[in-house]
Amino acid sequence: MAGRLAFCLLVILTASQELVAAEAPVSFRNDVMPILARAGCNMGACHGNLNGKGGLKLTLRGQEPQVDYDTLTRGLLGRRTDPQNPEQSLILQKATGAVPHEGGIRFNTMSSEYALIYRWIAAGCRNDSADLPKPIKLIVEPRDQVILEPLDRVQLSAKATFNDGTTRDVLSLAAFETNNIGVANVRNSGEVIREQFGEVVVIVRYLHLQVPVRIAFVPNRAKPDFSAIPQTHPIDKHVLARLEQLRVMPSELSSDSVFIRRAYLDACGITPSVEDVRAFLADASETKREKLIDRLIAKPEFAAFWAQKWADLLRNEEKSLDKKGVQVFHRWIKGWIADDKPLTDFAREIVTGRGSTYANPAANFYRAVRDPYLRAESVAQVFLGLRVSCARCHNHPFDIWTQDDYHRFSGVFARIDYRILENTRRDMLDKHEFVGEQIVMSKTEGELPHPSGGKALPKLLGASAIPANQDRLGVLADWIAAKENPFFAPAQANRIWMHLVGRGLVDPNDDFRSTNPASNPELLNHLAKQFADTGYRIKPLVKHIMLSRTYQLTSTANATNASEDPHFSRSLVQPLEAEQLLDAISQALGVPVKFPTYPLGIRAGDLPAVPLNGRRAAVADSMRFLKVFGKPERLLTCECERGEETGALQAFQLITGELLNTMLRDPENRIGKLIADGKSDSEILEELFLAALARSPSDAEKKLLGTMVRMETTARRAAWEDIAWGLVNSKEFQLRR
Repeated sequence: MAGRLAFCLLVILTASQELVAAEAPVSFRNDVMPILARAGCNMGACHGNLNGKGGLKLTLRGQEPQVDYDTLTRGLLGRRTDPQNPEQSLILQKATGAVPHEGGIRFNTMSSEYALIYRWIAAGCRNDSADLPKPIKLIVEPRDQVILEPLDRVQLSAKATFNDGTTRDVLSLAAFETNNIGVANVRNSGEVIREQFGEVVVIVRYLHLQVPVRIAFVPNRAKPDFSAIPQTHPIDKHVLARLEQLRVMPSELSSDSVFIRRAYLDACGITPSVEDVRAFLADASETKREKLIDRLIAKPEFAAFWAQKWADLLRNEEKSLDKKGVQVFHRWIKGWIADDKPLTDFAREIVTGRGSTYANPAANFYRAVRDPYLRAESVAQVFLGLRVSCARCHNHPFDIWTQDDYHRFSGVFARIDYRILENTRRDMLDKHEFVGEQIVMSKTEGELPHPSGGKALPKLLGASAIPANQDRLGVLADWIAAKENPFFAPAQANRIWMHLVGRGLVDPNDDFRSTNPASNPELLNHLAKQFADTGYRIKPLVKHIMLSRTYQLTSTANATNASEDPHFSRSLVQPLEAEQLLDAISQALGVPVKFPTYPLGIRAGDLPAVPLNGRRAAVADSMRFLKVFGKPERLLTCECERGEETGALQAFQLITGELLNTMLRDPENRIGKLIADGKSDSEILEELFLAALARSPSDAEKKLLGTMVRMETTARRAAWEDIAWGLVNSKEFQLRR
């Protein structure tokens, strides 16, 4: 009996081994590695961490299969993979919970993942041959889907194309991630199931290939009727096409008073004067808004406002540049925008900027950014809309950029050097920098080290290497400015769109990557083409956007667009920036703000820079106000440095702050002049509302506030100060609607 049992077991074992051998061999790279990624094993929060977890360290997202192969087959005395007893392999026991595992159960013993890894181990943990086909393309369907109630799910498919021309279904090996937790749940089968109405981007990943899928779950509501909405403007056509798919009705047009205040704030960073408001509201012509836009982009305040945005990005601050350097750089930026010269040439001047930081203002960019890696990251982010910093230590986990791409692009900036002139002295308040003129120059030799050994020979992102005998910065500038450059025009058009409407089509606006798709790709393509066709100039694109009905919509929501709206069916309400708010208070109250070291009368939005730290001027009320309301210190190459968070310090500035109360009490302010001119209560109230809110008071406001003034028979001015205080503290004043 014992002999027969042994014989039967031998037959069964032999048959199972023959079955394993008959099946297609399991590839470590193409089969096992995707399973580890699907289970989350090689993610940054688990064994893909820089230091690993629980004694096991894998390369992040499996970027180095050979390293992971050696770790799993040779590390820990071979206990992780045991070909003699596959089921005893730690890689299987940990994943199935057979032994304690901090990461919990990743799959069970009946799963396809378990079976595939078991087969690979049982077959001897074979490594892949050098000629194993490599995946070069991932095809996922659908790519963009609107799911209308009562449907609540959609099934994805995923196929990989390999370099030998073969195609394979990899849905069971793909990993899934979402960008909007709570909207949908993605099963391992690739089925996306609605959890609530909304939009979600599902990232489907197989090895290094990633494909975004945009899915919108829409309630079963009637199709919107757009027949009464003009669709002559290209922007409106693209926006309405998307809204029709989502069954969203755009809001109505904004009123004239809302539009003029919005247009002034968005184009010039200021609020309109009382005279401008009255003239605009009285204008009955159909082209009044276009004429207003033309006037705004011709104003000197337009150049100052957009120069401020670029000064933020280019780190124009005293701590790095010194006061004169800040002023000449700011003057140069503002002059470029005032003359409406091409941004391609603007980028060229900055990227190739060398020489004296006083005589050649563009050279100040490299004075502020003194590290070659920081230069590469800054240029990529500002001019190309690419965040490449993640690729410094490993391949970018969410983009196509490899560690080699990063270091070779950084090599473009390796030879920038500095000469400190004799008249330059150390800044005693900032021990590592200098006050005075510097010379930015290029060395004739010097390379950065490459992480894999050797030198990081210069190469453009997604383009060819730079020949050794060519000016690296010149080649880079030509490439950035070239019409064929796939990054520059979309990045700059998206940035301008973001500054005008409050949200980029790609959001964040400087994070272009395949896994962060535009909310409306067709609109982004249109804006990029419009920008290129008009000579890469800011003013024509600003006018093009502001003329659209989309830009001119009210912020008041309707029944279909009350939830978060990434598709611009209504205007986005935004808090005023620090400079806008202070200048608006100054304009409303008719009192200029004093900024230390600057002449009286200069606006906050026209300051070359504000010394926020390490300077005595930091204690001034005006400086403190700007800092509290989020003016950036310009230490980062990103709009994200500008703070928009509200807090108690902001409330104190507006409720009891010395700056505001001094302006309210000023005898020569708007209130004082109106009273001195003998204006009636109704006239004073009208002007205060026009100056602060660009509108007349409502009947209810007239009645309530008029009664308040009449009750203060012995303190009439104090009553008007209280009313002015209430206006500048109102949401309507502090928000761009």
